[in-house]
Amino acid sequence: MKQSPEFDIDVDGESFVWKLQRQPAWSSDAAGWRGMAIAVRHKEGQREVVIEFPPGPQRRFGAPLLHASQIAPALVAKAIASAMAAGWEPHSRGKTVTIVVDATGG
Repeated sequence: MKQSPEFDIDVDGESFVWKLQRQPAWSSDAAGWRGMAIAVRHKEGQREVVIEFPPGPQRRFGAPLLHASQIAPALVAKAIASAMAAGWEPHSRGKTVTIVVDATGG
């Protein structure tokens, strides 16, 4: 599987790197349809956060995959700010944290 490209983004004067972690997809182990997820880390930090979005409209069979470059930077920035507000500390050490946000990244 090809690795998703990483993108730089600044949030509140801090530099982060993010990538598309998971495509929106059907999952038999969850409640069905799952939304996309992005992985984020501070450029100078080690601790990563996975930010999960709710499922949007289901893709039609044969529809092209979502590309990270199609995701609005404003949505990513808001999701990163929400993750920090929810307790993610990008400069701390420890396991990857998962934060669930709404469709607007809030």
